[in-house]
Amino acid sequence: MASQHRKPRRASGPRVAGIRTPALATAALTSVALFSQSANATPSSDDGTPSLEEVEKKVDDLYRQAESATEKYNAAKEKTTTQRKRVAGLLDDVARRTQNLNEAREELGSFAAAQYRTGAAAPDTATFLLADTPQDYFDQTQLMGRLTERQKGMVDDYVTEQSTTMRKRQEAGESLAALTDTQRELKTAKATVQKKLATARELLSRLTAQEQARLAAIERQRQEEAARKAAELARRQAAAAPATDTTAATGAPSPSPTPSPSPGGGAVSTKAEKALAFARTQIGKPYVWGATGPGSYDCSGLTQAAWKAAGVTLPRTTYDQVTFGTTVSLADARPGDLVFFYEGVSHVGIYIGNGMMIHAPKPGTYVREESVYYDGESAIHSVVRPA
Repeated sequence: MASQHRKPRRASGPRVAGIRTPALATAALTSVALFSQSANATPSSDDGTPSLEEVEKKVDDLYRQAESATEKYNAAKEKTTTQRKRVAGLLDDVARRTQNLNEAREELGSFAAAQYRTGAAAPDTATFLLADTPQDYFDQTQLMGRLTERQKGMVDDYVTEQSTTMRKRQEAGESLAALTDTQRELKTAKATVQKKLATARELLSRLTAQEQARLAAIERQRQEEAARKAAELARRQAAAAPATDTTAATGAPSPSPTPSPSPGGGAVSTKAEKALAFARTQIGKPYVWGATGPGSYDCSGLTQAAWKAAGVTLPRTTYDQVTFGTTVSLADARPGDLVFFYEGVSHVGIYIGNGMMIHAPKPGTYVREESVYYDGESAIHSVVRPA
């Protein structure tokens, strides 16, 4: 799936988990860090009921944990598929080798019977005396010598095949045990995701209409701040971009086709353009944990599918995708690059330029364009260029 990962670090800036429910729309999981700047932040009530800020923080944490568990589920599912294929191959091999052993055993039995019928097992003196002529004895001895050599080779082959078959049976048994363990991991990860999501939904369902309205206002502020920072990044990238070709302005003949310029500077590869084109067609499809398309996606399922459309095979999970390709700085990010989030590398989006990305945010939301600063600058982990 899956290796252990540290719990994602809480961003120091405004936070938002991005869940959408019919009651809360896109503001359900906003960052009340902005709201708590008010001197009248709501404390816990005397009866132990959590404040709005505490509820939001708890839900935010639950969705971070659910997303991390989703990536572990993805890893376990992929591992299960691989192990199942290996077990099937080993069992087929064992069956074929067992058939070979049965056939070899029958042939060895035929040799033993032939020796008995021809008297090959009798003493040489008796065989000589019982022969019709001395020449018959020598002919028979020569024939049985050849049979003995052939039999010896067959016995050696039989012993080797028997040993190999036993080893393959042991490997198949071990693989079956490993498959069972992985299936248990898969079941555990699935249960973890479902439990986290159910708890988050329960907490959100208790919010009043007034609290929902306050969260919606905070969400708008958060989005405005994220958009502002994206625009700043776009300006920095544009300023750092190399001078573009001026032949069009001078009327000189155009050179051979080259990759399109990036909105943030730098050329975009043909493969990246294909990955982006695919990602854009997925906008509006729902986030579903563990999904890889075509009707729904989780975050790493979307990036994997986008680059697959460009002919590049990415690993399934964020943990593995972050190691695939070349790491670049955010300032050098180009459309098509993968932007990873949180210390535990539990989320990923595909950069489209101008400080924006396409990603599948969280359960209850849809694939959409959003600022890479959607959860604060400190949430950004790294940027990787797959090709």
